[in-house]
Amino acid sequence: MAYTFDEAKAGLLQIANTDSGVTMANGTAAIPTPPAVLGMVVRAFDPTYGEGEFILLLGVDSTVIGSMVTYNATTNQTTLSANTANYAGPVAVAMSANTAGLFGWYQIGGLAVIKKTAVATGAQVSIFQSATAGRIMATSASGKQILGAKSANLATITSTTSTVIVSINRPHKQGIIS
Repeated sequence: MAYTFDEAKAGLLQIANTDSGVTMANGTAAIPTPPAVLGMVVRAFDPTYGEGEFILLLGVDSTVIGSMVTYNATTNQTTLSANTANYAGPVAVAMSANTAGLFGWYQIGGLAVIKKTAVATGAQVSIFQSATAGRIMATSASGKQILGAKSANLATITSTTSTVIVSINRPHKQGIIS
C-alpha cells in the first residue's frame, strides 16, 4: 500500500511508518512529532485501494500491519481487538507494526486489508471479532459483529489466506444486544 495524503500538510508521518515522538519540555511524556497530533484524522489515496481515512493513535505490543484494534477516543490508546461480546467501542486497522510507545496511523474508512483467522470468507459478508485478538472472521458470533464493516471480496477467500479486504466506515464493535 502506497498512500499519499490528500491534504497538503508538510512534515506529516507517512501512513505506513511509526513515530517515537518527541519528549515534552517537562520530560514526562512523549507526543507525536509535530505537526502530527494524537487523534488527528487525515485522508489519503492509494492507487489500488482508493481513498482512505486514517486516525493517529498510540500503539500497543503485538500490533502488526492489518491488526484490528479498539481505541479509546479520549486517550487515543489502542489495544488489540479482543474476543469480548457486547463491547461497544470504535475499532481501526493498523497500517504499521505500531508497538507500545510508538505513534502510527490506523485506518477508519475505505478499503482496509485486515488480518483474519483461518476461516473461509464469503463475498460481501458481515465481519465479526474472532477468538484471536486483533483478527476478524466471517463466522456469525452474537454480540461480536463489527458494525460499519463488510467484506469487499467478490469471491470466497480461502481459509489459508491470512487477510481480507473489508470496506469500513468508522467501524465499531456491536455492543449490547437486547
